Amino acid sequence: MDIGTISLVLMLGLVLLLAIGMPLGFASAILAVLVLVMKFEPALLMNPFTFGDGILTGRPGSGPLNILAQKIYGLLTDYVLISIPLFIFMAALLERSGIAKDMYSSLNVWLNRTRGGIAIVTSIMAVIMAAMSGIIGGEVVLLGLIALPQMLRLGYSQNLAIGTICASGSLGTMIPPSIVLIIYGLITETSIKALFTASFLPGFMLASFIILYIIVRTQLRPQDAPLPDAIEGEPYGMEKAKLFLAFLCVLVAGFGIVLFLRALFFELAGQNASNTGADIAYGTADWLPWFGGAVGLAFVIMFGVLGRARTALGWSMGKGLVPPIVVIGVVMGSIYGGITGITEAAGMGALAVLVIAILRGEASFDLVWESLMRTLKSTGTIIWVTIGAAALAGAYTIAGGPVYVADFIVGSDLPTMGIILAMMLILLFMGAFMDWVGIVLLIIPVFLPIVQRLPIEEIGLFGELNPRHVAIWFGVVFCMNMQVSFLSPPFGPAAFYLKSVAPPHISLTDIFKGFLPFIGIQICALSVLLIWPPIVSLLLP
Repeated sequence: MDIGTISLVLMLGLVLLLAIGMPLGFASAILAVLVLVMKFEPALLMNPFTFGDGILTGRPGSGPLNILAQKIYGLLTDYVLISIPLFIFMAALLERSGIAKDMYSSLNVWLNRTRGGIAIVTSIMAVIMAAMSGIIGGEVVLLGLIALPQMLRLGYSQNLAIGTICASGSLGTMIPPSIVLIIYGLITETSIKALFTASFLPGFMLASFIILYIIVRTQLRPQDAPLPDAIEGEPYGMEKAKLFLAFLCVLVAGFGIVLFLRALFFELAGQNASNTGADIAYGTADWLPWFGGAVGLAFVIMFGVLGRARTALGWSMGKGLVPPIVVIGVVMGSIYGGITGITEAAGMGALAVLVIAILRGEASFDLVWESLMRTLKSTGTIIWVTIGAAALAGAYTIAGGPVYVADFIVGSDLPTMGIILAMMLILLFMGAFMDWVGIVLLIIPVFLPIVQRLPIEEIGLFGELNPRHVAIWFGVVFCMNMQVSFLSPPFGPAAFYLKSVAPPHISLTDIFKGFLPFIGIQICALSVLLIWPPIVSLLLP
């Protein structure tokens, strides 16, 4: 059977099976078998009694089936895949402990007298949570439990509160360590560390767009974000700024001492002298005066300028931010400091959260057990979808599907940006109906080779993308698409996550209405990536 017919049957079959409610993993696996049969042994469709006479059934375990089995086995045994349950476990611990609540309270202290401050706090908290674990569903649920009641109680616009929580809670798609980027890197054999580095600016750009929208909207429509009543004795104005400066000085002094001792240890242990490769990041003797000077300056400001009482009060107001900063430092610092790989960093992050929970007196058997059960369920879902989608992608590849689609698209009369925009529309459409795991496994192996064949100088409108960064750029663009998909009706998962913890009077229709301006913000961020592709290369070597 020709590949054009197979492609049509595959597309219609996938839509039909998903429409009747079949899980994506099983639907993909069934279609994988169908594709192989149509390509290599179509006689089975008309006469099942010929089983055992063809390429597929004549010698089980060989030929196309063997290639497919090797592909799935290779994907599931990739070492980096272990990082996914570790990040999920870390997110589950954060969700069930009091770390996130204390972080929200500390952020709220500094911004509670700002117009739209609670919404801004929610977005900043979402960025910090995303930088810790990269899990989307847990963030939306957690923000729905902590921030939504607070905003509704203060009289915030329901649409603004809903949109802020779901759009901000989905930032784990873009901000490293994103699980979407990890899966993309595994499938396309792209450096995950490079993907993390490239997504930093686009991710924080999107977060900045959301915060800027909140500020502008609440200034133009003050009724959407009423200011809370002032609390007697609460610091404000310059006094609050001084307290915040005191808190920052404590942080600088603490981290400066740690970095100073680390560099001193490497120097005294002779590790810098024995290191024949690149210098240890921030671990050479040259850094000792800088770290020592920063610590000294911080102490002068704390005790010589601000005073001990103000420093102590500033620390008590902001100390809830310290555990998340430590976790981010452990995870991202170990990756970019060259200490560990992605998987080890995930393990260290999970251990750091568990240790913090123990030190705070919040660790218990039930906490760990519930977190492990959440991890098992979430990982199991991802693995089953991965197996099914990898089988379908592998079967379609063996049948010659990607070459057929690539030749069809490249051979069309569309300009380069027209082809890319068509891909974006397909990704946005698929994202409204399908889980991101299935999309990255089914669509990306088809689209990425096409993008790599396009003229590099015609990608984007401003600046020229480095040819070495095409796969990285497309990965970041794909993640931005998936960011939109989390809010896209009718199956935007963020809506269902929030609905599970929202008050009864908030319907799914209300939630999707609140999404509309934030979907526009996400599309604007996606447009920046398409218009100016070199943005992903600014931090890459």
